[in-house]
Amino acid sequence: MEDDKRKILWADDEIDLLRAHRRFLDDRGYAVTPVSNGKDAIALIAQAPFDIVLLDEMMPGLDGLSTLEQIKRADPNVPVIMITKNEEEHLMDEAIGRRIDDYLTKPVNPSQIFMACKQLLDARHIRQSQAGQHYVSRAGQIRAQIAGATWETWVDVHRQLCEWDIEVVRLGDAGLGQMIGDQRRECNREFGRFVEQHYTRWIADEDDSPPLSVDVVPEFVVPYLEQGRQVFFIVVDCLRLDHWMVMEPQLAEYFNIKRSYHYSILPTATPFARNAIFSGLFPKEIADKYRTMWSEAQDNEYSLNRHEHQFIDDLVRDMGVALKPGSHYVKVLDTGEARKLTRRVPALGKWPLVSVVYNFLDMLVHSQAQSDLLKEMAPNEAAFRALVQTWFGNASLFETLKGIARTDAVVVLTTDHGSMRGTRASVVYGDRSTSPSLRYKYGQNLRCEEKDALLIADPEAYGLPSTGLGHSFVVAREDFYFVYPTQFNKYQRRYKGSFQHGGISLEEMILPVAIMEPK
Repeated sequence: MEDDKRKILWADDEIDLLRAHRRFLDDRGYAVTPVSNGKDAIALIAQAPFDIVLLDEMMPGLDGLSTLEQIKRADPNVPVIMITKNEEEHLMDEAIGRRIDDYLTKPVNPSQIFMACKQLLDARHIRQSQAGQHYVSRAGQIRAQIAGATWETWVDVHRQLCEWDIEVVRLGDAGLGQMIGDQRRECNREFGRFVEQHYTRWIADEDDSPPLSVDVVPEFVVPYLEQGRQVFFIVVDCLRLDHWMVMEPQLAEYFNIKRSYHYSILPTATPFARNAIFSGLFPKEIADKYRTMWSEAQDNEYSLNRHEHQFIDDLVRDMGVALKPGSHYVKVLDTGEARKLTRRVPALGKWPLVSVVYNFLDMLVHSQAQSDLLKEMAPNEAAFRALVQTWFGNASLFETLKGIARTDAVVVLTTDHGSMRGTRASVVYGDRSTSPSLRYKYGQNLRCEEKDALLIADPEAYGLPSTGLGHSFVVAREDFYFVYPTQFNKYQRRYKGSFQHGGISLEEMILPVAIMEPK
């Protein structure tokens, strides 16, 4: 039926010579409305919607570019294909700058026109269909992979799932998104079992362990210092792999980027994982080596992060690298400090190692749990990822990195942990001294639901300090978050859907390490 056909408006001063082209399109489900000048094209666009416009660049009266400008004013969203005899690059640049969607050079045959229209109008549907078929095939392969998974396998699986998450948003395919979400939940169940089976061997430094938080500086930073290169070591607190994947393309214009990975230690939280990064030590080893610092931090678990500069200086020195005249450390907690760092990049050339901590994402995660507005803006992983992408594109961090790209320094950018959206509440029992976090807790004689969390009754086997008999940790599995039995329903509702960290999940544990060399 004519009403079911896609509607094409074709403006060309030689439109009568294009009857064969129009018949070809009609046979393939397109209804073509022909006009011979730009004025008539603009009038028709104002009267009725069209799915696409074919526009000749050289027409008497209003030329193609002038017609394009008025068409876009009347209907900013209609796709326009410019057709021209002129192959000059400046004309193509001008057309693209005025929001042309495709550009064909005469002579054109009917198949070229058809394929250009199909590409613009049907590409998403075709990609959705093919993506669904491809994902069904890949889903089976992923299930086979995780049956005998190594830590490298899990990195590959997580990477693939992140790529699919991002692609599904681009395609707008909710059904495929549900399938991928279901598989991610299945993978997180198996990943939790894998971590619990192998983690204590990793702490014992067995040969098959992945790079952990304690290995980041020795494996990715120190080799460049030994080569005499200046290193900007940037830790973006609470950066997930999928977040980095949408940030990375924005930096590809300025850097050659090599992506590696590391696993966060448990709990996947700043006081433990970030200090392990800067010190190269597990929390128990930090407590043994820096007894005063650790004991001072017991009343406030975050205060231990005041010593990161000393930790990394000691680590690098212990590895035999002399930093002359020393190193520089910056913690960015607000926009004023971020802008100040951007301005200072050229003046930091004298420091062989510049360590930078960006706390923005971690603060955003904590704020989302408390703010109804942020929950509305970022109710799920896709929305939160889009928020991170928008932030980075306009952030001082991006400007700082572009400034570093004008130097000869190498950037090592990573994170201490990711985050997980909590959707299921789990009861935990503890006394008043129990730590307050939602994805992990430590204290005396903790009890939890065995299926929902890992109970660490022997903290030292996990590289964690113990404060005495009965001291233990609980770490949430999958997407669980902890709620006390008193006022359970109140706090279950308050924190459901919030992003948290500290537990065992792909999102919290498998983290990017980006090595960036200026182009």
